[in-house]
Amino acid sequence: MIRHLFKLIWNKKRAHSLLMVEIWASFMVLFGVLSLIVYNVRNYVEPIGFDYEDRWVLNLSNNQDTVAVGDKVASIMQRLNQYPEIEEVTRTDSNTPFSMNTMNNSVSYKDASTMTNFYPVDENYANTMDLPVTSGRWFTEADAVAKHEPIVINDAAREKLFGNENPVGKLVKRDDKTFWRIVGVVDNYKAKGEFMSDEPGLFTFIKDKNAWEKEFILKVKPGTDANFEAKLVKDIAGMVKDWNVEVSYMTDSRKNQHSLTMVPVIIFLVICSFLLINVALGLFGILNLNIAKRKNEIGLRRAMGATEKAVTRQFLGEIWVLATISILLGLLFAVQFPLLNVFEIAGGTYVVAMAVSMLVIYLIVTLCAWYPSQQASRIHPAVALHEE
Repeated sequence: MIRHLFKLIWNKKRAHSLLMVEIWASFMVLFGVLSLIVYNVRNYVEPIGFDYEDRWVLNLSNNQDTVAVGDKVASIMQRLNQYPEIEEVTRTDSNTPFSMNTMNNSVSYKDASTMTNFYPVDENYANTMDLPVTSGRWFTEADAVAKHEPIVINDAAREKLFGNENPVGKLVKRDDKTFWRIVGVVDNYKAKGEFMSDEPGLFTFIKDKNAWEKEFILKVKPGTDANFEAKLVKDIAGMVKDWNVEVSYMTDSRKNQHSLTMVPVIIFLVICSFLLINVALGLFGILNLNIAKRKNEIGLRRAMGATEKAVTRQFLGEIWVLATISILLGLLFAVQFPLLNVFEIAGGTYVVAMAVSMLVIYLIVTLCAWYPSQQASRIHPAVALHEE
């Protein structure tokens, strides 16, 4: 029966060619959209690694002022620690969590090398962000005089550089003249939000209190409102004339990052939905036309003893064969993505997307073919012979 159905569809390949192309295109678009969705969902369920609630980012821009910038920044740090509304203060650079800024470079250990995100921070960063250290320790003030500059890496960097080896105490190389000693390891650190994959990252120590890093992350008490924000901006602006002082909430920055991720997904979903609807309408129309053209064939089958279920199975089988041929053509293209590692995404993501895409296509063609197949099964032999 299956062989007969394949032969039947193949003999009518010209009549069904446009529909096969539409199903193939639908499968490919659906595969792409689902790959994106599966990738983001897998990232989202992984822990982000730190706490962003009740965290404010204080950004300072010194404009044309280049006189004693480090001293002014250090004075601001002291002032921030005096506010009762602020529980913790930490100093970092412009690539704060959920920001649009990125700092990265390649680091290596023996024969292993990886591109790594850099996060300049001070000794208060782990406490301010509730960032747990899983191995070793966080920075201390004593690290300011260490022979080799200390760093803390995340687990993704440890896996890339060391595999299962304990990295604490090891030296990694940034260039031929710069070596860093690893003092600790943290687990996940997804600075761009939940939809970001856990990329390799390392934290460098701001050992000079008069350094130029001009971003502060404030852990404020729950319920701290805009009244304190206005007071804070006014006080800091009074300390550094002609500087720009801005405060942003991490929760708002997180929402912006989510929007950047979700907008493309929604656009692709809309396009994919229109394409699937077009294919569904095409299937429905073609099947109804086939029934009108093949009434004599259906009537003859019924007259020879074919049951209603057998006629329904035949029409469903034909459309399943048509979908199978189209999907097989689509799979020839889809399997190239995990084999060639096109976007450096885990192969399991593509496999899940392929499986779900196949399931959706078969579901759509089945739903579209069910009603016309039921109509065909109810054609009485006498009616077909009378029309003939």
